[in-house]
Amino acid sequence: MSDSNQTTAPVGAGLGHSISAFIEAPAERAFAFLADGAALGRWALGCFDTKKDEVTGLYLGRSLFDGSEGFLRIDARPDLLLIDYHIGTPDHLLPRISARVVPHTVCGLPESTCYATLTAWRDAGMSNARWERLCATHEAEIWLVKSQIEAQQNH
Repeated sequence: MSDSNQTTAPVGAGLGHSISAFIEAPAERAFAFLADGAALGRWALGCFDTKKDEVTGLYLGRSLFDGSEGFLRIDARPDLLLIDYHIGTPDHLLPRISARVVPHTVCGLPESTCYATLTAWRDAGMSNARWERLCATHEAEIWLVKSQIEAQQNH
């Protein structure tokens, strides 16, 4: 069934983006890092230098691209090693970014290693340029995630 008001393609790679990294640290450590709001402020380029907002209880960060402020709520599910990042304004947060950690046992990886994946879903009103920037940002951020988790592991 087709929706005549739909502006995005019904199927295709441009609706979502995922990027994964092999992490040389246990899945539990990677999950704890990705679920930590303060740590997020050291790798999320669109929400840098996060601080907990005492009024809303949400995290507040600043975009390194345009300096704008953004809010987020972290919904961490340790039983699934899944984190949903609800982003936006305090009265309108949407779970458009997720992180998933895959333990070594699932994919036959060496012990004390895992995969970490960042996934984003494109908002129907997002311009092509903004979407391309978000995808490129995640591809840089996964390297920051990997490096920072592994640095913790080695100290």
